[in-house]
Amino acid sequence: MSRIKTCVSLYSLQCEFMAGTMKLEDVFQYMKELEVEGIELLPDQMLHGTPEPSEETYAEWDRLVEKYGLDLACDDIFLNTNLYKNRELTKRECVDLIKKEIVMAHRLGFKVIRLVSMVPAWILEPVLPTAEKYGISLCIEIHGGLGFDVPKTEEFLQEMLRLNSPYIGIVPDASLFCKRVPRVITEYYQQVFGTSDEIVRFVDEIFARGSDLFSEGKGIDIYHVPGLSEHIVNKEADEAYAGNVFGFENRDLSCMDPYVKNIQHFHFKLYEMTDEGEEYSIDYREILEYLHKHGYDGYVSTEYEGNRWVLPGCEIPEKEQIAKHQKMLKKLLKEIQG
Repeated sequence: MSRIKTCVSLYSLQCEFMAGTMKLEDVFQYMKELEVEGIELLPDQMLHGTPEPSEETYAEWDRLVEKYGLDLACDDIFLNTNLYKNRELTKRECVDLIKKEIVMAHRLGFKVIRLVSMVPAWILEPVLPTAEKYGISLCIEIHGGLGFDVPKTEEFLQEMLRLNSPYIGIVPDASLFCKRVPRVITEYYQQVFGTSDEIVRFVDEIFARGSDLFSEGKGIDIYHVPGLSEHIVNKEADEAYAGNVFGFENRDLSCMDPYVKNIQHFHFKLYEMTDEGEEYSIDYREILEYLHKHGYDGYVSTEYEGNRWVLPGCEIPEKEQIAKHQKMLKKLLKEIQG
């Protein structure tokens, strides 16, 4: 029987971790306190020596996994083509790097790898035998502004269909399904950079009628959005705001229909939990009902990114926001799944 399970991307606590106020064990302990079922890891951020950590690093990881008993939901990796100052990695080097990431994911105990958006489709066929050998699924992130209808993403999806392997899939990101622009972003741009009320109203009206800048601009850029230039008041600040909002889409959930059987993990973006216990921008009941209807059996992962938009001098409420988001998800899942 299929079941949707809760998960938190440890990326959500990146400010606590990078500031040294939470060590990796503190993060594990907090996840246990929240009673989440699984965790998602960015090894580049939290494991020294990635993609070839030392045995000491592996031993500490094994200790934490055994002590806290959290499921290992997803391993987030990047194809770091810019490792050298004077050149990008060759295709052969890219293939070898992804193979190392697969071996590491297996050693850590994961079964799903999230490939960051825009990883090229040609990487799949040469690394697929390694993925199959270690039982690791390679899943491209379908992210707002970098998702459906973007040529590189479409190439990946077509290659996924051609290879037709259970070890290739997708990780949709809820930034595809924003009903409203995240309020924390608008407030940040207005208070820090001086973005005008005029451009904010223009963008809000587009979202209110069920569209977004990405669609209006035909996926090209903000300068292809009809009428936008007429609402620019503070050129630099307004264009920067519109450029950022271009990455937030307001799609219908049906965009996932052709690939619903390929979903192996799902990023549930969190920008701001309201006092009413809901995410400000995204209708998570709607998404969870969709996944339940289609028999999704996997994790939905809290991915907090509101930490980027906390006003200067204010505390970054990572732990509080994550806890509220998880509370909401558990409530909804109980109502939907029983």
